Amino acid sequence: MGVAGSFPGYTGRSSGPVMDREEADRALARLGAEHEAIETSLLALQDHAGRRLLEGAELTGVTRERWAATEQSITLLWGYFDAYADALSEAREIRARRRHPNRDDLTALTELLRGESVTVANPGAVPPPSAAGPARLSERFSLQELVARMNELYARSLDMVVAADSVWSALPARIDLLAAELHRTRSLAHSVGVRPGEHPAGDDLAEITEELTTLRVQVISDPLAFWLPGPGSAAPGGGRPDTSRYDRAARALEDVRREIEAVLAVRQDAEARLVRLRDVLSRADRTLTEARAARGEVLAKIAASEVPAVSGPPTALQERLAAASDHRRRAQWHRLSPLLEALEQEAEDELLRARESLTSVTAPLAVRAELRGRLDAYKAKVARHGLAEDPLLIERYDAARRMLWSAPCDLRVAEQAVLRYQHAVAESLQPHRPDGPQDGPGAGEQGESR
Repeated sequence: MGVAGSFPGYTGRSSGPVMDREEADRALARLGAEHEAIETSLLALQDHAGRRLLEGAELTGVTRERWAATEQSITLLWGYFDAYADALSEAREIRARRRHPNRDDLTALTELLRGESVTVANPGAVPPPSAAGPARLSERFSLQELVARMNELYARSLDMVVAADSVWSALPARIDLLAAELHRTRSLAHSVGVRPGEHPAGDDLAEITEELTTLRVQVISDPLAFWLPGPGSAAPGGGRPDTSRYDRAARALEDVRREIEAVLAVRQDAEARLVRLRDVLSRADRTLTEARAARGEVLAKIAASEVPAVSGPPTALQERLAAASDHRRRAQWHRLSPLLEALEQEAEDELLRARESLTSVTAPLAVRAELRGRLDAYKAKVARHGLAEDPLLIERYDAARRMLWSAPCDLRVAEQAVLRYQHAVAESLQPHRPDGPQDGPGAGEQGESR
């Protein structure tokens, strides 16, 4: 694909002063080292696992476009390398003619090693215009320019190959592992009745399955669509695989897995939770029954008092509890789980309302009991101070007691009677002052004046 120019009769652009023997030998040594390095790199690229995968894959999208251009670049690279090797071989032949090269040999070596001595024909294998300029039938290079061009094409080709290989090395294996976890989760979900169309988690599993299947196909056929180049990185393969879609699927599967575990926990302790629910609702029902009985007692024994109504038994909750038991019998754990959670909260609320209702209904009885206790406490106090036979105290005690122990009891009137008894007791317990004149300064003078 490339041929060296004819020397020594080549007349091209001046390549500068003619090299001496030492300069020519150093240049040949350097170019020989570059030749070996380039050959090693090209062979490594040829044997790269990513390149072999790209050759055998059915590519789509941006990867197909870039691989087509990269294949042309690799073909062109080998053409450049052959031309470079031919020129280097010719230079070595010229140098090998004589131990001490003459002027013509050094001139030929100078033109060959420094001048535009290599003509490369490009009938069809050319890089894109953006990479190497417009298409030409042939181009002329110096060996140094040819090395720079090969380095450029090699870096671009290796970057594409490494990027594709990095995606293929990272994503498909992770997708397969996640798919295996998805399969286990789906089997577990089916065992507890979580299926598409019957439970939101079942629909989520179906969506995750479809996403992973699609994602794997796209990653295999178009890996470069999942590559994020590193910012400011000029090194081949600078960047990382784009795992955002995989990460979203993994998070969604983790959410579903936690929900399935919650359903499994329901299956394990469903009976105990149902027993607790029955107990809570039974206590609420008994409390309401007690409140209704207390309300009847209050209406019969307490007058002029507003008594709140008492609601009926929680029949709606009992019906839902029966539905929960039916779900358990039918092993419909996915339906039982949310129903149990709702019932547990509502049953606790119902028990709290029943207790509040009982407290509200029995409040007048509590007030009457407090007044009775206060009245008896003051009576005992009167007895301790020896005033049990005081007629006023006996009269007021009997009046208050009749009101508190009669039915219906007017609490407002009874409270006033108890307060009157309290005031009478307080007055009776105060020390009495003598009715005669008081001893003190000036008492004698007053008596004498009279």
